Amino acid sequence: MTLPGLPSLLFGYHMPTQTFPETPPDRLFERIAANAQAAEAAGFDLVTVMDHFYQIGGVGTEEEPMLEGYSTLAALATRTSRIRLAVMVAGVTYRNPALTAKLITSLDIISRGRAVLGLGAAWNEDEHIGYGFAFPPIGERMDRLEETLKICQLMFTEDRPSFEGHYYRIERALNQPKPLQRGGPPILIGGTGERRTLRIAAQYADITNWFGPMDLLQQRMGVLDRHCAEVGRDPSTILRTVSVPMLVVDDLRRADAIRASLVPERRAQVRIVEPDEAVEQLQPYLDLGFRGIVFRNPGMADPESIAVLGEVISRVRAAASA
Repeated sequence: MTLPGLPSLLFGYHMPTQTFPETPPDRLFERIAANAQAAEAAGFDLVTVMDHFYQIGGVGTEEEPMLEGYSTLAALATRTSRIRLAVMVAGVTYRNPALTAKLITSLDIISRGRAVLGLGAAWNEDEHIGYGFAFPPIGERMDRLEETLKICQLMFTEDRPSFEGHYYRIERALNQPKPLQRGGPPILIGGTGERRTLRIAAQYADITNWFGPMDLLQQRMGVLDRHCAEVGRDPSTILRTVSVPMLVVDDLRRADAIRASLVPERRAQVRIVEPDEAVEQLQPYLDLGFRGIVFRNPGMADPESIAVLGEVISRVRAAASA
């Protein structure tokens, strides 16, 4: 099923690192923008950035560069014309829900209707300590996530909504102008928690994003289907995406150098493949029911590397439509 405003097969380019050793701070955004423009030219549908203030383990060290997500997306909106833009995913504890609604509405206006609202329960306690944010237990963070989604939907669609939750409230809140996308930007929920995250996704998500081994992904597919049945939702109306542990190169002779550039815990997890093999290895994800593939930029962090991904995208799309 093709969801309104979304492609039947979505490709995302995620940028978890902003570490480019040869790039000084005053050129950092230009490098990020060049990668986003290359992703758009290669046929990607979605560019996402992190909602972190410190770099995270598994990608780099805490001290590495990290620009604030929504500011970066607003600037990228002026450098791109087609590709959708999102934070993968915004931590619910970092912003008041009404402010989140205003930020994503502003991004939708600036981008002329290309915003996606990515939300999650947040997890990086070090950032919360460093920035002075409260870091409540996971159950409370999930409750806050659900209240935030309710407030955002109200502010996207109603003129002066009010809401009284356990943690958040709004009173005749103004959000003018409304998002360009009718009903508000698509909602992307990140995470695979079976009891709460996937239930919330069943209620609110237009897009989900998962990662992990194939057997776990298959299990999560069934769990989301069951939650959809419980809330009366057609499961085919949720576009399920997966972040693949794959780096695509035009020449495997570069593999050792690329692997050496990754942090140690990532080296064993990531497969480095040429385009032919990438197309083959993506097929099991499509067979499982995923209609979105997300590539991450470590090792594919320059326009030339991104162009190689364009070959994979075009071939997978051609095979899917054959």
